[in-house]
Amino acid sequence: MFTGIVEELGEVAAVEDLGDSSRFRLRGPVVTEDAKHGDSIAVNGVCLTVVDTADGEFTADVMAETLNRSSLGALSAGSRVNLERPMALGGRLGGHLVQGHVDGTGTLVERIPGEHWEIVKIALPAALSRYVVEKGSITVDGVSLTVVEVGDDFFTISLIPTTLALTTLGIKKAGDPVNLEVDVLAKYVERLLGRGTGDLKDLDELKEMDR
Repeated sequence: MFTGIVEELGEVAAVEDLGDSSRFRLRGPVVTEDAKHGDSIAVNGVCLTVVDTADGEFTADVMAETLNRSSLGALSAGSRVNLERPMALGGRLGGHLVQGHVDGTGTLVERIPGEHWEIVKIALPAALSRYVVEKGSITVDGVSLTVVEVGDDFFTISLIPTTLALTTLGIKKAGDPVNLEVDVLAKYVERLLGRGTGDLKDLDELKEMDR
């Protein structure tokens, strides 16, 4: 589990194409200082498992499912990435609960500069729009953000100088893809209330079991 508070702006050192998967070598001296084989590190919001570490770098295998659902497949040597270690139990929850399970990708549409911040408009898939609400939380490339405005096929976020300076959101340009993870609580509520693939009778059965 993550919080969406990026710890480090890392870099892709190398990408090895393995046919139906890829092996990434990523540079991140902060997130690797206590990392070991089997640990998790979020890369642009995608939870990856550490294969090994050495000299401030770590490697991770990325399966076809992850490449198809996220923007990691577009990365190459030299690409900058947002890195975050999992939340420690008992620590502060600075952002919101983030699983590192990307729901889909969006596209940066427009950047509107302000005096001390920047408004960024992002197009999102129609299937995800119902989970995005004004003043709610969303994760963009692993960064926990508050939604400013939401439409049927877009939302906007306001980026402060710290976010612009310390994450990839400061260097993304119009047309670039971004990984999106919506609030998992919204998806659970939808399921329990019988929308989508759920059914209201399931909720009634649960009530009966509790009696």
